[in-house]
Amino acid sequence: MEKITIVINGVGGCGKDTLVEILGGYHKVKNISSITPIKEIAKHCGWNGEKTDKARKFLSDLKKLLTEYNEFPMQYLLAEQEEFLQTDQEFLFVHIREPHEIEKFKNSSKTKTYALLITPRADLQNKVYGNKSDDEVNNYDYDFTFANDKPLDIIEKEWIEFVENQIMTSL
Repeated sequence: MEKITIVINGVGGCGKDTLVEILGGYHKVKNISSITPIKEIAKHCGWNGEKTDKARKFLSDLKKLLTEYNEFPMQYLLAEQEEFLQTDQEFLFVHIREPHEIEKFKNSSKTKTYALLITPRADLQNKVYGNKSDDEVNNYDYDFTFANDKPLDIIEKEWIEFVENQIMTSL
């Protein structure tokens, strides 16, 4: 099987990590995020791991600064993708929120890369988070969209079928 990279996006709390974990029960996956190295830096600044709107804005602003300074988040993602290419993993999921960063990563990727938007259940669809990273997730022309709006026992089957019948067949 050809390796597939999927930039996965959606508002906070829409179930992106849960879907990746589910797929991990069927395929070999690696799951990374452009915010991971930012979180490590944020810990040194007093961030304790909380996911409040204030904390999300702090992480978003810090990521923006480090992107402008030296492309630190993108360097991290490309290094992680290089490691992925040396393994037997089939899917690399890359969490990126900002539309311009999604495009930059897709253009730099060393594998076929798709952008996937996970749409949330109704109570999260119109939530305003107060930061550009969360509030602008819909401002990109995604290759695929998956609605994560059903109970877990139903969504698992739909998700696996979606990945295997939509994404894997589009290579």
